Order: sequence, then C-alpha cells, then structure tokens
Amino acid sequence: MRDERRDSSFFAALRQIPAEIEKELELLSYQSLNSIEEVRMRSGQKIVFCCGSKKYEGSLVCNKKLLNDTINSFLDYSYYAHEEELRNGYITLTGGHRAGICGKAVVENGCIRLIKDISSINLRCSKEYIGVSEKIIPALFDREGRLHNTLIVSPPKCGKTTLLRDIVRSLSGRGMNISICDERSEIAGMYCGQPSFDIGANTDVMTGCPKGEGMLMLLRSMAPDIVVTDEIGKRQEIEAIEALLSAGIKFITTLHGGSMEELKRNNIYPLVKKGAFGRIVFLTSVPNPCTVSRILGGKGNA
Repeated sequence: MRDERRDSSFFAALRQIPAEIEKELELLSYQSLNSIEEVRMRSGQKIVFCCGSKKYEGSLVCNKKLLNDTINSFLDYSYYAHEEELRNGYITLTGGHRAGICGKAVVENGCIRLIKDISSINLRCSKEYIGVSEKIIPALFDREGRLHNTLIVSPPKCGKTTLLRDIVRSLSGRGMNISICDERSEIAGMYCGQPSFDIGANTDVMTGCPKGEGMLMLLRSMAPDIVVTDEIGKRQEIEAIEALLSAGIKFITTLHGGSMEELKRNNIYPLVKKGAFGRIVFLTSVPNPCTVSRILGGKGNA
C-alpha cells in the first residue's frame, strides 16, 4: 500500500486482505484511494472499488479460494471469536470498519447458526467526522438546557450513524453518562474491547446484544443519563424505549426513512404521536452526508 495512505485506519484494515487485491488497489489514483468507501467481491465477478459516486472495476476475478482467504485473514483464523457476528452476516474489523458477507445460511431450530459457502464480501469503510454534529447540538436542548429525546431519520448512506456517533462524543464531553446499545458495533466500532472511534470519556458500550434486551440491561446496570442506539423498529425495541420513558431516561436513536410518510408506517410512530420525541431530525446526502434537511419537534410539527 502506498506510504502516504498508511495512517488511514481503513487502509490498515485493507492490509489484511490478500496481496492480489492490494495490487489492484495500487492501480487506483491517489484521489480514488482517498475517497474509497467499499470494496465489493462477488464470486465469478471482477472486484469493484466504490470511490464516492464512482465505481472502478479491477481485473481480478474472485473465486472461492480468494473469498475464503479474505475471510480467514479478517478472522485471523478464529471463527469462534467472531461466531455471533458471522451468524449476523458481518465481521467487525480494526478501525470500526466491517465486512458484510453473503453465502448459504445454515438454520437450526429456526435460527441462523452460521453462514458458509461465502459468495460475496462487501468491505465497507466506516468514517468518523469530528465536529459534524456541532451545528445541530443546540437544537437538541430546550430553553432550560434539558436534552430532548431525539429521533434521527435518514435514508441509507446519508450519514445517520456518523452523525449519531459525533452527537455521543459531544454530549459525553459535557459530562453526561451515555450508554450505547451497539448491536452490530457500528456506532463505537468496538474491537477487542476498545472503541475504534472517539465516543467520549463518559460513554459505556454494550455490543453484540439485541437492542431491545440491551437497552433494558443498560437501564438496570449502568445508571445512564442517555441511552443511544441505532436503527430502531422492532416491537421489543419499542417496548424498551417505553421502559426508558417510564424511568425518565433520555434516549437518542435512528430510523431508516426519508420522509414523515415513511415514519408513519414504522412501529415507532405511535410513540411519535404521543410526543415521546422532542426532536425529529431528517437527513439528506445533498450536498454531503450528515446534512440536516429539517428538524421537527413534538409530534412531528416544524
């Protein structure tokens, strides 16, 4: 890998891939390398490098051996240590980046036990932008300085997790005790017990645990001022939020969606109608990810 890129955590992760793929990366321009977001590998197809809005096709065709070598490198040949992640279709890498995987799911008693015969790998770069929440933070507090329960609504690739992470960093820096239920290790990027991103000194992280169960565990064990989680929607998760409301604990969460109409079709909407969220933040990717398109208050009023 080129010397000027060696300080990048994503390129530290890329150094785990087989040498054949690294040679393909060396053919990309410096500008493309600087904007790389995904490396997609599909069995029988050429590797594709996604760099911002552009895609570059390599010359190397993926085969079963290359896919297996890549997975083994990411796992350091320790399948047991990553068993829970693997059954959920991903592997967390150093730096908080992740490799999504597709293959044949092996199901036992109605639950996925493992994924074998890997056919696709999507190596995704997780980015950290310190200060991206700076402009929005004041809007999350009322006139008395109390934090609003906040829902961030965003379509894919609009930066909702990136924004959420920086909000955590900022609020933690203000001395608030924050507990993150990070089911898929996307917010903190926990790797060997350490966060890969700056989430502040007053932040505790529960990872690998279903959000509904995890939020209740944090409520009982960590005495948080704020509970944070990502991509809410299941009934058990809604019930956990209701328990937080009853306990007077503030919470910040996110939801896939692009409009109020989509929000109304989600399980969380009854809570919105009740006014559980003091702020509803909608994101767009125009002109850049993490751009706030509008902020609503109360029951969805501007």
